Amino acid sequence: MTVPTRGLLGYRSIFFTDTRGTGIITRLYIGHEPYYGAIDHMRKGVLVCMAPGKTTEYAMNDLEARGTMFVPARTEVYNGMIFGEHSKDTDLDCNPSAAKHVSNVRTAGKDEFIQLRPPRKFNLEEAMAYILEDEMLEVTPNAIRMRKKELDTNKRARAARDKNKKK
Repeated sequence: MTVPTRGLLGYRSIFFTDTRGTGIITRLYIGHEPYYGAIDHMRKGVLVCMAPGKTTEYAMNDLEARGTMFVPARTEVYNGMIFGEHSKDTDLDCNPSAAKHVSNVRTAGKDEFIQLRPPRKFNLEEAMAYILEDEMLEVTPNAIRMRKKELDTNKRARAARDKNKKK
């Protein structure tokens, strides 16, 4: 089977998941070919940060029901940063840095220990394959972060509305 290199970006992790680590994949360079068109992405939506701050266990615990996290708790986030994968096909703007409201009511077992699932880590190849055309990668010596091209939530929503009106 002949597959373009851009079609294999990010496939390695999917392959190992599908074969439970027992599969063997090899690649062989054949040559240059003309561009044959876009490759469809089979990806769900993302969780996008709408408020800057440090992520909290309280907020991340509530958001785990909506998808898979890419960052651990107590990580600095900013507007437009992608911090998780949504369980549905649409992008969701949410606040992973929301703090727990303090009340005077105390009950036994109310403040139970919060245990979060480990975040999904990306290497550079996987992150490049994951992002769509309205997203960007930030690569620093300490981290690989994904973000929306337009950081402001309201401007992103306005652009999406305008795009739908043109169709």
